[in-house]
Amino acid sequence: MDIQITNDIKYIGVDDHDIDLFEGLYEVPGGMAYNSYVILDGKIAVMDTVEAHFGEEWFRKLDAALAGRTPDYLIVQHVEPDHSANITAFMDKYPGAVIVATQQAFKLIANLYGTDYAERRMVVGDGAKLELGRHTLTFFAAPMVHWPEVMMTYDSADKVLFSADAFGKFGAQDYDDPEGWACEARRYYFGIVGKFGAQVQALLKKLGSVELKAICALHGPILTGDLSEYLNLYNTWSSYGVETDGVVIAYTTVYGHTREAAEYLEKKLRENGVGRVVVTDLARDDEYEAVEDAFRHGKLVLCTTTYNGGVFPTMRTFIEHLTDRGYQKRTVAFVENGSWAPMAAKGMRAMLEGMKDLTFAETAVKITGALTDESRAQLDQLAKELA
Repeated sequence: MDIQITNDIKYIGVDDHDIDLFEGLYEVPGGMAYNSYVILDGKIAVMDTVEAHFGEEWFRKLDAALAGRTPDYLIVQHVEPDHSANITAFMDKYPGAVIVATQQAFKLIANLYGTDYAERRMVVGDGAKLELGRHTLTFFAAPMVHWPEVMMTYDSADKVLFSADAFGKFGAQDYDDPEGWACEARRYYFGIVGKFGAQVQALLKKLGSVELKAICALHGPILTGDLSEYLNLYNTWSSYGVETDGVVIAYTTVYGHTREAAEYLEKKLRENGVGRVVVTDLARDDEYEAVEDAFRHGKLVLCTTTYNGGVFPTMRTFIEHLTDRGYQKRTVAFVENGSWAPMAAKGMRAMLEGMKDLTFAETAVKITGALTDESRAQLDQLAKELA
């Protein structure tokens, strides 16, 4: 895909339409973009490489952009292999090139590729600058967004931020996402970066002092125009704020009774004026879509069966996904079903009690098999409380 960022900045990334699971976890029906860029100036800087299977295509694009010139620098912002896999081939092809990266990055490069390029490297820290000619690059350390070695690069000439994995999304460059940027960017953020909200907040403070005309992430589209939407959403996500008012009902079911309870609660919430209710079957729906919804909305109902005297496995996994990502600042309610000894609510609450700023609903719903007038009355009360 032919993309030109500015007169001097060219896109040389690739699209992957064969991938089934990103990082072995996340379904990516729209494929995946591995983005790379080249800055053409008195000196030439290449911004990251691409995934291993696309090395030949990447070098063809790089050669076309160089038009016979030779790169001076390879700037490695992130050493995860989908961005660094062609470092060795690049350094072999261009023996005069220098790698620019953080100290931690060179340790990881050595771990992955057998050398830290001690004779051909430039170690940079937060605030360091690199002059290319018209373009001056400033490096921002961004540890744990989402690996410890990550840095971002700001070009003051064209006001472009090369943001590593931040502001990325699922989907290839040529994927026309019908839901726009935010949906898959949100699922990407809470899947990949979500645990590190404090580090993202620190980064956003650094970026507050620079003028931005474009954000070039390592995944997803190049962001241009009014960038406030993207920056504001990242601020909301990384501060664990509520993006959308509404209630998420996440349930598991064995014989259908707990699903019936979830659907009954959905109906009652709507009758009580809750405009947005999201219901997800944790055994059948995309679990990372469910994680995204839980972080997006302000209220969550965990509705599950008792299993082996505890929490049903897919519900346990879902809660672990939330706690692994620092779930906080939300209201959580419990609906448990157990034919002879309901125990799930106790187990779910115990899993969440270490999280910050969670409010647990006063109404706890207990079902012993099928719904009854008593359990429906409890669901009615819970709907009123959540509304």
